[in-house]
Amino acid sequence: MDVDLIFKIAAIGIIVAVLNQVLIRSGREEQAMMTTLAGLIVVLLMIVQQISNLFSTIKTLFGL
Repeated sequence: MDVDLIFKIAAIGIIVAVLNQVLIRSGREEQAMMTTLAGLIVVLLMIVQQISNLFSTIKTLFGL
């Protein structure tokens, strides 16, 4: 497992959580939700990229 990826995901989570709270406290609930969704999409894209790399490695190993 790539430890850097875990730290990147954790950092994104922390930043999104802080931004979410700041936006909610300033009465911007809709922007808070959009920030949370954007953070989720970024993390999912990072994970999808890792899964793609895994499948590429497996294909190479098995000569597919």
